[in-house]
Amino acid sequence: MDDQENLARRFEEHRGQLRAVAYRMLGSLPEAEDAVQEAWLRLTRADADAIDNLAAWLTTVIGRICLDLLRTRSSRREEPMDETFVPDPVLRPLTRIDPEQEALQADSVGLALLVVLETLEPDERLAFVLHDLFAVPFDDIAPIVERTPPATRQLASRARRRVQGATPSTETDFGRQRQVLDAFLAASRGGDFEALVAVLHPDVVLRVDAGALVRGGAVSKVVHGARTVAAQALTFSQYAGSARLVLVNGTVGVANAPEGRPLSVMGVTIADGRITHMYILADTERLERLDLPAVLAD
Repeated sequence: MDDQENLARRFEEHRGQLRAVAYRMLGSLPEAEDAVQEAWLRLTRADADAIDNLAAWLTTVIGRICLDLLRTRSSRREEPMDETFVPDPVLRPLTRIDPEQEALQADSVGLALLVVLETLEPDERLAFVLHDLFAVPFDDIAPIVERTPPATRQLASRARRRVQGATPSTETDFGRQRQVLDAFLAASRGGDFEALVAVLHPDVVLRVDAGALVRGGAVSKVVHGARTVAAQALTFSQYAGSARLVLVNGTVGVANAPEGRPLSVMGVTIADGRITHMYILADTERLERLDLPAVLAD
């Protein structure tokens, strides 16, 4: 029992890192937790005394688990990833923001990057996430994807080019982020169409993921252009009064749970004082797992 307790203690020291890897690999919080639990089970079945570097061993194991899950997804998927898909957001209250600490949060990877990662092939995603985001050497990644280190390096390089070309940059100052979102909510609550247009970039892209079913009139969609997006925002202005600012994946966003009923979470990217991309999760089943009322009550 003492050995098992010691092993569990050592595993817990690495849980945050493993969860961070799995979340970036899978874009799903429940799947990331399941992957971490599977890593623990595999550790209990291994000869722990023979593991020289537990952190490296666990990172390799979680990589293999996630890669298998991604490959299974790809084999079951008859069509490319729906362009309306929004990954599970990581939420925190907006109170007590410490920019330096937030920058160090393991799960503060932006929704914009996660959306782009969904477009990569499983092996590309693994090579990029492990090497570029967690500094795992290619020599350690190569056995996972069953390639040579040079070929693995090429996987990461190809993924990197796609990520850099498709991931929008965003304002990093919390104060300026909040100013833009405050202006957006004020215009929505006031039904001010021109004020909404003014806070949106002319080429803004709105992505709404309402899940597989139509709920409450919300449908999954991708909308382009400031005036079109502003019109969509006014359609749901009746809910703007209950919307609150929260941290969505480490940046200021909006969550809405009127009377404790999860309605939506919105993450954004901001450049030059205007919103360039909006990512809205309105899938009730997935929102209920996020416990929005608890986040908003803090």
